[in-house]
Amino acid sequence: MGSSRWFTIGLVTAWYSSNIGVLLLNKYLLSNYGFRYPIFLTLCHMLACSLLSYAAIAWLKLVPMQNVRSRAQFVKISALSLVFCASVVSGNVSLRFIPVSFNQAIGATTPFFTAIFAYIMTRRKEAMLTYLALIPVVGGVVIASGGEPSFHLFGFLICIAATAARALKSVLQGILLSSEGEKLNSMNLLLYMAPVAVAFLLPAALLMEENVVNIALALARDDVRILWYLIFNSALAYLVNLTNFLVTKHTSALTLQVLGNAKGAVAVVVSILIFRNPVSITGMLGYCLTVIGVILYSEARKRSK
Repeated sequence: MGSSRWFTIGLVTAWYSSNIGVLLLNKYLLSNYGFRYPIFLTLCHMLACSLLSYAAIAWLKLVPMQNVRSRAQFVKISALSLVFCASVVSGNVSLRFIPVSFNQAIGATTPFFTAIFAYIMTRRKEAMLTYLALIPVVGGVVIASGGEPSFHLFGFLICIAATAARALKSVLQGILLSSEGEKLNSMNLLLYMAPVAVAFLLPAALLMEENVVNIALALARDDVRILWYLIFNSALAYLVNLTNFLVTKHTSALTLQVLGNAKGAVAVVVSILIFRNPVSITGMLGYCLTVIGVILYSEARKRSK
């Protein structure tokens, strides 16, 4: 019993560390270090996820491999991968312009966009109390935006787009892979999504981030640390997915919900301590209001079920 508890604590620690670590390192690379190539950075992440997913499933047998059974299923996975790419790239672009703390405040509004897309695409209605709980979620971000000393309009809008795309992906996943024959666990879904993402991101990086490969190689010649930063950051990106799967498997839904809400707050505090970005009382109050709204929303949904 004791060893099981310590195993779970270790998993949660790894989950928090990888999530916060990849977020902070993305911010450092894209903003502080000056590596201004978010598409190429996301491409590195997806390459690592492709290779490590295959190693974890095919060689280490962490989970049984699930096969893609039809062309239609592959097309659905590709559509999910495209939305996933849009979300991750947009999130990385936003980190060039806004602090991690503000990025996390906006990201906490995911339930708001999920509720909208679920209603538009599936006509799924929630209880009135659930919708009312979304008011502080949105209101908190409005307050945080007004009190954000480092507010940047483009960074704000692209982060909103990333959050909306993340919500869209979760709703689409429920629609497209709903039949028993097509359902994939998150590890197998990543195994198939990541290579498709590479196929999308490679031409995008070459076209939109001109000469990025030569620039990255030149940077590596001048400062070999950039190479290690990219390798470590990409490995962390995979670890985020692996630990998320394992924490979901080894904890209850309620524990996962509480841990997820707390993770964003921890990321905000750590980022402020590391990057020393200015914060205001208004901004912090807005973020707290959003987190409270997310907790109320989750509780309202649970009760309505």
